[in-house]
Amino acid sequence: MEATEANVWKKCTICKKPINFGSRYYVCSVSTCNGDRTGYVFCSVSCFDAHLPGARHRDAGAIEKMAPKSAEAPSRILVKPTPSATTTSKPMAPQAPQEVLIIASRLKEFIQARSEFNTSASVMDVLSDHIRIVCDRAIDNARADGRKTVLDRDFDFLKKG
Repeated sequence: MEATEANVWKKCTICKKPINFGSRYYVCSVSTCNGDRTGYVFCSVSCFDAHLPGARHRDAGAIEKMAPKSAEAPSRILVKPTPSATTTSKPMAPQAPQEVLIIASRLKEFIQARSEFNTSASVMDVLSDHIRIVCDRAIDNARADGRKTVLDRDFDFLKKG
């Protein structure tokens, strides 16, 4: 069977040769190599053998498998949110914990060192509320970029300039 783009399931991790739907392929018996994140697949035992020196496995074997017969629905779909979803700063999870997010002892030490002032316990609740608002906005920024990870750049709105 000819390897056209329509009938290629995946490419070999080592030689990049196409592995067609319904054809035989090999995976490493070590779970870190055949997990969802790595997903190493090999078109032949010789390609599997070429993988071993770099992998440094103590004991590994090639497991023969069959590729799916046809294309399946993708297991992961990224969806860009609508603009109206990113303009509101509402928390995604109403059941989010409302605990104090500030380490009270560290904040009190900081204020004491900078000003020799004492800090009221009620300050922790107020600052935690502010942090929740800032985090909600950063979450909206990450969502607008199509990510599920909040990065430092999502807090750039705090910078003055």
